[in-house]
Amino acid sequence: MDELRAISTFIRSAELGSFNRAAQAQGTTAQAVSKSVHQLEQHLGVRLFHRTTRKNSLTEEGQRLLDSVRASMEGLTSALEGIRSAAREDEGLIRISAGGSTGRKVVLPLVAAFRKTHPRITFDLILEDAATDAVRERIDLGFKAGNAPTHQVVSRRLFPIQLILCATPEYLAAHGAPSTLDDLAQHDSVGYRQPGTGRPLPWEFQVKGETVYRGMKPVVCCSDPEAEMHAVLAGMGVGQIDGINAAAFIRDGVLVPLLVRHVSERMGFYLYYAQRTDMPVRVRRFIDFVAGQLRGGTAFHLSAAELRACGQAALP
Repeated sequence: MDELRAISTFIRSAELGSFNRAAQAQGTTAQAVSKSVHQLEQHLGVRLFHRTTRKNSLTEEGQRLLDSVRASMEGLTSALEGIRSAAREDEGLIRISAGGSTGRKVVLPLVAAFRKTHPRITFDLILEDAATDAVRERIDLGFKAGNAPTHQVVSRRLFPIQLILCATPEYLAAHGAPSTLDDLAQHDSVGYRQPGTGRPLPWEFQVKGETVYRGMKPVVCCSDPEAEMHAVLAGMGVGQIDGINAAAFIRDGVLVPLLVRHVSERMGFYLYYAQRTDMPVRVRRFIDFVAGQLRGGTAFHLSAAELRACGQAALP
């Protein structure tokens, strides 16, 4: 027996004083209403109505039940309607998962811009580099930098992530600029330590359409991408910095891109979410907003011509 439906039918029958009227209000038959009330009586072990051919009246137990459940049912109905309304309209919570660095630099500005036109939507950002359990954390959507998500989700590549070899103008003035990949062996390097192995991550380049890797012996090795970038900014050596972190510094002339013909764009920045037919409107609108802002955008990506121009402008 569907207790919630049976109680709702009981309340309507008690308020209208007739199974026929309750059936008309609910769009069903009097027989169905009578059967539902009878099942509820059997379930509770009490008689709820005095039945006559013209009218039904509540028993003492029926009146007590009506007084007990009517306010609760009204509250439940109001709560359910609020949830339905929130799913239809621009209100409610969106839970997002992203890496710490990319969450701060890419996702948080998008949230701030989106809320200017959707102030009734709130956000919960889970910013951590470790994999997040999307089901346990009730994640609506996530962002991933690197390779495409492999689990069963819908994913969109929003823009390629460039791996750009960089140094400061001051470092290059003191040590010169490498003109080939082999020249890198003569330079101090700043590296990134792989979380899994603890070893420096090899630098990645594109050479004649193929991906090649070069190992190095860094003078400084960091376990955090932002710390790696700041070590390069401090003039400690040459480093390979992702476009999300490097683009603004390159455009400002603070970092100089090197060997730009070998920049790798194999990795990407992805938006992903579970495939579902009942996605709330607020989540769908945020997804569309993000895609419109980042697809084809240049905030975190430099064209080949721009890389060449920035590199040439900074070198003597």
